Amino acid sequence: MNAVKYPRTPHLPWSLGATDDDKRLDSVEHFVGKRVVVTEKMDGENTTIYRDGMHARSLDSKDHESRHWLKSYVAGIGPNIPLGWRVCGENLYAAHSITYDNLESYFMAFSVWDSRNRCLSWPDTLEWLSLLEITPVRVICRGVFNQAHLERLAQNMMSTKEGYVVRLEDQFYYEDFGTSVAKFVRKNHVQTDQHWMHQKVRPNGLAIDKWRPVEDEYDSYYEEPPYGCGGY
Repeated sequence: MNAVKYPRTPHLPWSLGATDDDKRLDSVEHFVGKRVVVTEKMDGENTTIYRDGMHARSLDSKDHESRHWLKSYVAGIGPNIPLGWRVCGENLYAAHSITYDNLESYFMAFSVWDSRNRCLSWPDTLEWLSLLEITPVRVICRGVFNQAHLERLAQNMMSTKEGYVVRLEDQFYYEDFGTSVAKFVRKNHVQTDQHWMHQKVRPNGLAIDKWRPVEDEYDSYYEEPPYGCGGY
């Protein structure tokens, strides 16, 4: 396994949950005029899986009870991942600050990278995740970047959501990550003083109907059509 560390995702200028040591964008000009995909930022552990292994964001991740389910999962699907490729997503087995009771899976992916260290376009990402039978993260909207619309979305973010992630719809290379992906995190997202890894593991809940429409999830706080982004 040729391990590659997932980069730090910079915060959008209007993100409220950034700490002093987080990266924050001064401008979003590099997104203007481009098509983006906005997905829900899930409150899990950033994890990368390969055909022959896995690791959390830290490459020297130690064993932890919250990772046992995912290790078994990777043992089953890993051989189907092409050599030199990797899938990045959230390990959602253990509850962190937000407790979920309707997850489609304990692993939800947000990117697929090929052997050239290139993040696949969103359509290609969905195609590969379907082939691998891996659940993608929930899409909030998709369209031409619109800052005002995304700021409005941030203002209406429910307390049951951590935030959202904006990524280019097109493919991009690893070295261009900092200008291709950004996030908004809700203020006071973390509600506990003790890190979740030092608490008793509380498994999140899985949905009975794993194929519920995206619209049903977001209509309660999202003013415009789920695939609009205010920029179509």
